[in-house]
Amino acid sequence: MITILCYTKCGTCRKAEKWLKENGIEYTYRPIKEENPSFNELKLWKEKSGLPINKWFNTSGLLYRENNIKEKVKTLPENELLEILTSDGMFVKRPVLLAGDRVLVGFKEEEWTELLK
Repeated sequence: MITILCYTKCGTCRKAEKWLKENGIEYTYRPIKEENPSFNELKLWKEKSGLPINKWFNTSGLLYRENNIKEKVKTLPENELLEILTSDGMFVKRPVLLAGDRVLVGFKEEEWTELLK
């Protein structure tokens, strides 16, 4: 089963959902703001994605800028950065695609095509 974590007002999330629908791919929608990922979920997903922790942050978000996360990512240990991510779903880059043992962060059509088609 495929799950995507999105924010309804996010243009990239809407684009990803449109792509899924156009390609006839069934999925479960999880609102990232209301159902914020837990510490354990993010830790597992980070490992499955193979991405460094800094790639999990929504760098264009207001919270990211207001909390000076750019500097914190350089110095804080990974567990503390995961705690920041779990504190508010708006810190997390989206959409997050969960497909079995694969996890993709952000919407890159070629990556999604390779994984889901």
